[in-house]
Amino acid sequence: MLLPYVLVGAILFVLGMIGFITRRNLIVMFLCTEMMFQGIIVNLVAFGRYPLNGVPTFDGQVFAVFLIAVAAVEAALGLALVVLLYRNKETLDAGAWKLLKDE
Repeated sequence: MLLPYVLVGAILFVLGMIGFITRRNLIVMFLCTEMMFQGIIVNLVAFGRYPLNGVPTFDGQVFAVFLIAVAAVEAALGLALVVLLYRNKETLDAGAWKLLKDE
């Protein structure tokens, strides 16, 4: 029963991608990025649990833990950039990043 896990992961990833593309608020964009990471993690764990060769391995779980660490670092850096932008421009609009390079 691998298909339900793959569908849930794909739905999470697609919803995160749609939210990232359509929103201009930086916090919402970072949350959508985290949702895409969660979709990938669900698929990694599912494929690790139900491998194609019939022998379950921990490869998917190891990659999932690595991706969780990457997501934590991305969230910390993203939050720092959002705070920096808000202090400079007092807005969370993604278009304000273009104005920072002109200053």
